[in-house]
Amino acid sequence: MERRILLTECPDSKGLIAKITSACYKFQYNIIKNDQFVSYEDSRFFMRTDLEGEFGNNNAFVNEVEKLLPEGGVCQLVPVRRKKVLILVTKESHVLGDLLMKSYSGALPIDIVGVIGNYDILEDLTKKFNIPFITVPHNDISREEHEQRMLEAISKFEFDYVVLAKYMRVLTPTFVDHFKKGTLINIHHSFLPAFIGAKPYQQAFDRGVKIIGATAHFVTNDLDEGPIIAQDVIKVSHNYSAEAMAKAGRDVERQVLNRALSRVIDDKVFIHGNKTIVF
Repeated sequence: MERRILLTECPDSKGLIAKITSACYKFQYNIIKNDQFVSYEDSRFFMRTDLEGEFGNNNAFVNEVEKLLPEGGVCQLVPVRRKKVLILVTKESHVLGDLLMKSYSGALPIDIVGVIGNYDILEDLTKKFNIPFITVPHNDISREEHEQRMLEAISKFEFDYVVLAKYMRVLTPTFVDHFKKGTLINIHHSFLPAFIGAKPYQQAFDRGVKIIGATAHFVTNDLDEGPIIAQDVIKVSHNYSAEAMAKAGRDVERQVLNRALSRVIDDKVFIHGNKTIVF
Protein backbone atom coordinates (compact mmCIF):
# COMPACT_ATOMS: atom_id res chain seq x y z
CA MET A 1 0.00 0.00 0.00
CA GLU A 2 1.20 3.49 -0.88
CA ARG A 3 0.62 6.83 0.84
CA ARG A 4 -0.35 10.07 -0.87
CA ILE A 5 -1.57 13.47 0.32
CA LEU A 6 -4.43 15.15 -1.55
CA LEU A 7 -4.27 18.95 -1.23
CA THR A 8 -7.38 20.83 -2.27
CA GLU A 9 -8.06 24.58 -2.42
CA CYS A 10 -11.14 26.17 -3.98
CA PRO A 11 -14.02 28.58 -3.44
CA ASP A 12 -16.25 27.25 -0.68
CA SER A 13 -19.53 25.58 -1.59
CA LYS A 14 -21.92 23.05 -0.10
CA GLY A 15 -21.04 19.37 -0.11
CA LEU A 16 -17.34 19.67 -0.93
CA ILE A 17 -16.18 17.22 1.72
CA ALA A 18 -18.77 14.66 0.65
CA LYS A 19 -17.83 15.03 -3.03
CA ILE A 20 -14.09 14.67 -2.42
CA THR A 21 -14.40 11.73 -0.05
CA SER A 22 -16.79 10.02 -2.48
CA ALA A 23 -14.13 10.30 -5.17
CA CYS A 24 -11.65 8.71 -2.78
CA TYR A 25 -14.09 5.82 -2.21
CA LYS A 26 -14.69 5.46 -5.95
CA PHE A 27 -10.95 4.88 -6.47
CA GLN A 28 -10.80 2.63 -3.39
CA TYR A 29 -8.46 4.89 -1.42
CA ASN A 30 -8.56 4.67 2.35
CA ILE A 31 -8.72 8.02 4.15
CA ILE A 32 -6.29 7.93 7.07
CA LYS A 33 -6.91 11.52 8.17
CA ASN A 34 -8.80 14.50 6.85
CA ASP A 35 -8.38 18.17 7.81
CA GLN A 36 -10.34 21.08 6.40
CA PHE A 37 -10.74 24.80 6.95
CA VAL A 38 -12.84 27.59 5.46
CA SER A 39 -11.57 31.15 5.38
CA TYR A 40 -14.86 32.95 5.88
CA GLU A 41 -13.42 36.36 4.98
CA ASP A 42 -13.16 35.28 1.34
CA SER A 43 -15.05 31.95 1.36
CA ARG A 44 -11.99 29.89 0.49
CA PHE A 45 -11.95 26.15 1.25
CA PHE A 46 -8.81 24.19 2.14
CA MET A 47 -8.51 20.45 2.72
CA ARG A 48 -5.66 18.03 3.34
CA THR A 49 -6.52 14.35 2.91
CA ASP A 50 -4.07 11.63 3.92
CA LEU A 51 -4.71 8.63 1.67
CA GLU A 52 -3.60 5.01 1.44
CA GLY A 53 -4.06 2.70 -1.52
CA GLU A 54 -2.76 1.50 -4.88
CA PHE A 55 -2.32 4.67 -6.90
CA GLY A 56 -0.70 3.74 -10.22
CA ASN A 57 -1.62 6.54 -12.65
CA ASN A 58 -2.79 9.43 -10.44
CA ASN A 59 -4.12 11.58 -13.27
CA ALA A 60 -7.54 9.95 -13.44
CA PHE A 61 -8.18 10.50 -9.73
CA VAL A 62 -6.94 14.12 -9.76
CA ASN A 63 -9.05 14.85 -12.84
CA GLU A 64 -12.08 13.34 -11.11
CA VAL A 65 -11.63 15.55 -8.05
CA GLU A 66 -11.04 18.70 -10.11
CA LYS A 67 -14.33 18.13 -11.97
CA LEU A 68 -16.12 18.20 -8.61
CA LEU A 69 -14.63 21.51 -7.50
CA PRO A 70 -16.08 24.97 -8.17
CA GLU A 71 -14.46 27.09 -10.85
CA GLY A 72 -11.04 28.25 -9.69
CA GLY A 73 -10.43 25.16 -7.60
CA VAL A 74 -7.11 23.31 -7.66
CA CYS A 75 -5.86 20.05 -6.22
CA GLN A 76 -2.69 18.02 -6.26
CA LEU A 77 -1.73 14.55 -5.11
CA VAL A 78 1.73 14.50 -3.56
CA PRO A 79 3.81 11.52 -2.39
CA VAL A 80 4.74 10.98 1.24
CA ARG A 81 8.55 11.08 1.20
CA ARG A 82 11.62 12.60 2.78
CA LYS A 83 12.22 16.12 1.55
CA LYS A 84 15.54 17.48 0.29
CA VAL A 85 16.69 20.61 2.12
CA LEU A 86 19.49 23.05 1.31
CA ILE A 87 20.67 25.23 4.20
CA LEU A 88 22.14 28.75 4.09
CA VAL A 89 24.20 29.92 7.09
CA THR A 90 26.47 32.68 8.33
CA LYS A 91 28.28 32.17 11.65
CA GLU A 92 25.85 30.88 14.29
CA SER A 93 25.83 27.11 14.74
CA HIS A 94 22.84 26.34 16.96
CA VAL A 95 20.15 26.13 14.27
CA LEU A 96 22.33 24.30 11.76
CA GLY A 97 23.55 21.88 14.43
CA ASP A 98 20.00 21.09 15.48
CA LEU A 99 18.91 20.40 11.89
CA LEU A 100 21.96 18.21 11.24
CA MET A 101 21.26 16.12 14.35
CA LYS A 102 17.55 15.79 13.68
CA SER A 103 18.18 14.71 10.09
CA TYR A 104 20.89 12.25 11.20
CA SER A 105 18.72 10.72 13.93
CA GLY A 106 15.57 10.58 11.82
CA ALA A 107 13.68 12.91 14.15
CA LEU A 108 13.07 15.14 11.14
CA PRO A 109 12.47 13.31 7.82
CA ILE A 110 14.73 15.46 5.69
CA ASP A 111 17.88 14.88 3.67
CA ILE A 112 20.23 17.84 3.95
CA VAL A 113 21.80 17.99 0.50
CA GLY A 114 24.27 20.77 1.26
CA VAL A 115 25.13 23.86 3.29
CA ILE A 116 26.21 27.19 1.83
CA GLY A 117 27.68 29.98 3.94
CA ASN A 118 29.15 33.41 3.45
CA TYR A 119 31.82 32.39 5.99
CA ASP A 120 33.60 29.02 6.34
CA ILE A 121 33.15 28.92 10.14
CA LEU A 122 30.56 26.13 10.04
CA GLU A 123 32.30 23.98 7.44
CA ASP A 124 33.91 21.59 9.95
CA LEU A 125 30.59 21.02 11.73
CA THR A 126 28.82 20.30 8.44
CA LYS A 127 31.46 17.90 7.16
CA LYS A 128 31.24 15.82 10.36
CA PHE A 129 27.92 14.67 8.89
CA ASN A 130 29.43 14.03 5.43
CA ILE A 131 27.46 16.89 3.93
CA PRO A 132 29.05 19.22 1.34
CA PHE A 133 29.75 22.81 2.36
CA ILE A 134 30.34 25.69 -0.05
CA THR A 135 31.71 29.06 1.05
CA VAL A 136 30.64 32.12 -0.95
CA PRO A 137 32.45 35.12 0.59
CA HIS A 138 30.70 38.49 0.40
CA ASN A 139 33.63 40.75 1.19
CA ASP A 140 34.82 43.27 -1.40
CA ILE A 141 32.03 42.56 -3.87
CA SER A 142 28.60 44.09 -4.41
CA ARG A 143 25.44 42.54 -3.00
CA GLU A 144 24.30 41.78 -6.54
CA GLU A 145 27.52 39.97 -7.41
CA HIS A 146 27.42 38.01 -4.16
CA GLU A 147 23.86 36.91 -4.79
CA GLN A 148 24.76 35.82 -8.30
CA ARG A 149 27.56 33.67 -6.89
CA MET A 150 25.13 32.30 -4.29
CA LEU A 151 22.68 31.34 -7.03
CA GLU A 152 25.46 29.60 -8.92
CA ALA A 153 26.33 27.60 -5.78
CA ILE A 154 22.66 26.82 -5.11
CA SER A 155 22.22 25.54 -8.69
CA LYS A 156 24.60 22.68 -7.90
CA PHE A 157 21.97 21.06 -5.65
CA GLU A 158 18.54 19.49 -6.08
CA PHE A 159 16.21 20.47 -3.25
CA ASP A 160 12.61 20.89 -2.19
CA TYR A 161 13.25 23.72 0.28
CA VAL A 162 15.95 26.24 1.16
CA VAL A 163 16.23 27.02 4.88
CA LEU A 164 17.86 30.23 6.06
CA ALA A 165 19.37 28.92 9.31
CA LYS A 166 20.52 32.25 10.72
CA TYR A 167 21.69 33.42 7.32
CA MET A 168 22.29 37.04 8.19
CA ARG A 169 21.99 38.64 4.78
CA VAL A 170 19.08 40.66 3.45
CA LEU A 171 17.88 39.05 0.22
CA THR A 172 17.00 41.22 -2.77
CA PRO A 173 13.78 40.72 -4.77
CA THR A 174 15.91 39.57 -7.71
CA PHE A 175 17.31 36.73 -5.59
CA VAL A 176 13.96 35.76 -4.06
CA ASP A 177 12.27 35.69 -7.47
CA HIS A 178 14.53 32.81 -8.54
CA PHE A 179 12.62 30.48 -6.20
CA LYS A 180 9.17 28.99 -6.35
CA LYS A 181 6.66 30.42 -3.89
CA GLY A 182 6.87 28.63 -0.54
CA THR A 183 10.39 27.31 -1.16
CA LEU A 184 12.41 29.71 1.03
CA ILE A 185 11.97 29.37 4.80
CA ASN A 186 13.56 31.72 7.35
CA ILE A 187 13.91 31.61 11.12
CA HIS A 188 13.77 35.13 12.50
CA HIS A 189 14.97 35.77 16.03
CA SER A 190 11.98 37.87 17.02
CA PHE A 191 8.23 37.55 17.50
CA LEU A 192 7.23 39.18 14.22
CA PRO A 193 5.92 41.67 13.25
CA ALA A 194 7.85 43.27 16.12
CA PHE A 195 11.55 44.07 15.70
CA ILE A 196 12.08 43.27 12.03
CA GLY A 197 15.51 43.55 10.44
CA ALA A 198 18.87 43.47 12.18
CA LYS A 199 19.66 43.10 15.89
CA PRO A 200 16.13 42.28 17.11
CA TYR A 201 17.36 41.27 20.58
CA GLN A 202 19.02 44.66 20.99
CA GLN A 203 15.79 46.26 19.79
CA ALA A 204 13.84 44.18 22.34
CA PHE A 205 16.26 45.12 25.12
CA ASP A 206 16.01 48.80 24.24
CA ARG A 207 12.21 48.58 24.52
CA GLY A 208 12.33 46.71 27.83
CA VAL A 209 10.16 43.82 26.61
CA LYS A 210 9.03 41.08 28.97
CA ILE A 211 8.77 38.34 26.37
CA ILE A 212 11.03 37.40 23.47
CA GLY A 213 10.30 34.96 20.72
CA ALA A 214 11.08 33.54 17.31
CA THR A 215 9.19 33.33 14.04
CA ALA A 216 9.53 30.89 11.16
CA HIS A 217 8.12 32.28 7.93
CA PHE A 218 8.25 31.98 4.18
CA VAL A 219 10.52 34.52 2.53
CA THR A 220 9.01 37.14 0.23
CA ASN A 221 10.26 40.41 -1.23
CA ASP A 222 9.10 42.24 1.91
CA LEU A 223 11.77 41.98 4.63
CA ASP A 224 10.63 39.65 7.44
CA GLU A 225 6.98 40.03 6.40
CA GLY A 226 6.35 36.73 4.60
CA PRO A 227 3.57 34.30 5.63
CA ILE A 228 4.17 33.07 9.18
CA ILE A 229 4.36 29.30 9.74
CA ALA A 230 5.14 29.02 13.46
CA GLN A 231 5.97 31.23 16.46
CA ASP A 232 6.73 30.92 20.16
CA VAL A 233 7.84 33.07 23.09
CA ILE A 234 9.55 32.85 26.47
CA LYS A 235 9.47 35.26 29.41
CA VAL A 236 12.36 37.55 30.27
CA SER A 237 12.83 40.34 32.79
CA HIS A 238 14.73 43.56 33.39
CA ASN A 239 17.64 41.41 34.61
CA TYR A 240 18.34 40.24 31.04
CA SER A 241 20.92 42.02 28.95
CA ALA A 242 20.62 41.99 25.17
CA GLU A 243 23.24 39.21 25.14
CA ALA A 244 21.30 37.18 27.73
CA MET A 245 18.14 37.58 25.65
CA ALA A 246 19.95 36.32 22.57
CA LYS A 247 21.27 33.30 24.48
CA ALA A 248 17.83 32.46 25.85
CA GLY A 249 16.30 32.92 22.43
CA ARG A 250 18.43 30.27 20.75
CA ASP A 251 16.35 27.42 22.15
CA VAL A 252 13.16 29.10 20.94
CA GLU A 253 14.64 29.56 17.48
CA ARG A 254 15.53 25.87 17.21
CA GLN A 255 12.12 24.73 18.44
CA VAL A 256 10.13 27.08 16.23
CA LEU A 257 12.06 26.21 13.07
CA ASN A 258 11.76 22.50 13.81
CA ARG A 259 8.00 22.83 14.30
CA ALA A 260 7.58 24.87 11.13
CA LEU A 261 9.75 22.60 9.01
CA SER A 262 7.89 19.53 10.29
CA ARG A 263 4.59 21.00 9.11
CA VAL A 264 5.94 22.13 5.75
CA ILE A 265 7.61 18.84 4.82
CA ASP A 266 4.46 16.96 5.82
CA ASP A 267 2.49 19.12 3.36
CA LYS A 268 0.39 20.59 6.16
CA VAL A 269 0.82 24.25 5.18
CA PHE A 270 -1.25 26.21 2.67
CA ILE A 271 -0.17 29.74 1.74
CA HIS A 272 -3.18 32.02 1.57
CA GLY A 273 -2.26 35.57 0.62
CA ASN A 274 0.20 36.71 3.27
CA LYS A 275 -1.10 34.18 5.80
CA THR A 276 -0.88 30.43 6.21
CA ILE A 277 -3.32 27.68 7.05
CA VAL A 278 -1.40 25.11 9.11
CA PHE A 279 -2.98 21.72 9.78
